Amino acid sequence: MPILGSIIKQVINVRGRIPARKNAHKQQIRQLRKLLLKAQFTEFGKMYQFNELVLIDDPIKTFQHTVPIFDYESIFDAWWHRTLKGEKDVCWPGKIKYFALSSGTSGSSSKHIPVTKELIKSIHKGTLKQVLSSRHFNLSKEQYETEILFVGGSTNLNYNGTYFSGDLSGITTGTQPRWFQNFTLPGPETRSLADWESKLTDIVLNAKQWNVGFICGVPAWIQILFERIIKYYNLKTIHDIWPNLAIFVHGGVSIAPYKTSINALCKHELIFLDTYMASEGFVAYQERPTPHQAMKLITDNKLFFEFVPFNETNFDAEGNIKPNAQALSLEEVEANKEYALLISTPAGAWRYLIGDTVKFTDVQRNEIIITGRTKHFLSLCGEHLSVDNMNKAVKLTADELNVTINEFCVAGIPHQGLFAHHWYLGTDKPIDVNVAKEKIDAHLKALNDDYKTERLHALKDVLVTVLPHQVFINFLASKNKLGGQSKFPRVMKSKQLNDWLAFLQTNTLHY
Repeated sequence: MPILGSIIKQVINVRGRIPARKNAHKQQIRQLRKLLLKAQFTEFGKMYQFNELVLIDDPIKTFQHTVPIFDYESIFDAWWHRTLKGEKDVCWPGKIKYFALSSGTSGSSSKHIPVTKELIKSIHKGTLKQVLSSRHFNLSKEQYETEILFVGGSTNLNYNGTYFSGDLSGITTGTQPRWFQNFTLPGPETRSLADWESKLTDIVLNAKQWNVGFICGVPAWIQILFERIIKYYNLKTIHDIWPNLAIFVHGGVSIAPYKTSINALCKHELIFLDTYMASEGFVAYQERPTPHQAMKLITDNKLFFEFVPFNETNFDAEGNIKPNAQALSLEEVEANKEYALLISTPAGAWRYLIGDTVKFTDVQRNEIIITGRTKHFLSLCGEHLSVDNMNKAVKLTADELNVTINEFCVAGIPHQGLFAHHWYLGTDKPIDVNVAKEKIDAHLKALNDDYKTERLHALKDVLVTVLPHQVFINFLASKNKLGGQSKFPRVMKSKQLNDWLAFLQTNTLHY
């Protein structure tokens, strides 16, 4: 292992000296042409004349004018439902063998996203890119002798005779190259466990045998894992059992609400690396150390991106994209403007509304942050409150109150003939709801001018309910959503809000 650590570090350092291609727009043109060329003889490709598009040197504008924008419901109803029945050559050549089940933070809880061998290779390549980017963090060769712990979905997939389905993390982990599996934990038996409690227990019981230097997963579940390990072995910090733990690769939700509480479980602060891994592909990763928390868009890895300005021109009040929405290419975007992301992939997603909103923090470096979801925002009366605004306001409030607020959600409700926001904050220490209300309100006014304006008019009040953190975990359990890829929705609307309110009536814990 010492020799291996030295070799890996040398490879990473040498790779870092190889100049990267700079023209991301040309890279994107190449990716689109490759996708069109591969799919031109599919039913989708024939419908939209891909055989003609591939003859154009820069097909982006023609592609945008020819192929409509799809969300999950529209592309599933028109095309993907055929692939579930085993039909081949629908949106991508051949039969679709794997389907990733979405985590269900919004919309349907049973979305089936197609996954192909080409997409899996793209995801593995993205993972390797992030590993190679560790050269920016000045890790020692000893650090590369440690192991990587993935806390994700089960590799024991469901098979119905036609296709396999399960968490994307389970699909990709089960198909990792054999050489890479030698560096990763847990073992095959633990990875295959479908019951989340059993998986956590197994990891805890084996933790003392491992030399974990890198850990990957959703923040809430990593925190729970750390707490259980510390309690089981009667430790002070997680570094008492994993002294070489240095890097936490996370994704799915903002790390901000969890950073303080996770570091409180450590002897020294971890390096937090953000990753943008969606069910549709590996989109971006954090390449540079903090405070550069933004992620570098991967423009040369089989994915083609478009960006729809997230405004009233392109989206309705419920966050649904309008038929005449206009999308921009990578060379047309501007910094600090919010966009909904469209993606075309080597799994038959075409101009697909992924559901996330992003903002470019550095256009030259193609660095982005995720600001929220197209349907996970509040704009009852024009306040245009994003999840990014919410995360920042809650983090600032928690710091000022000297508490940890790991989970929260907010709902827009009718109030006194107009509107109000009702916040639900999860913390293990009781706090004064009036103080929390004043602080959240003040921070949102400072962060969002539209919110500040509407608080003088139609947005009449802010309500706060403080709950034990366990209430949020129990709600996920009630929906059978415990697991490495599950996260709590930040905005509650419609049926989801009704389910949450009904749950609180009978299941609320008390301090």
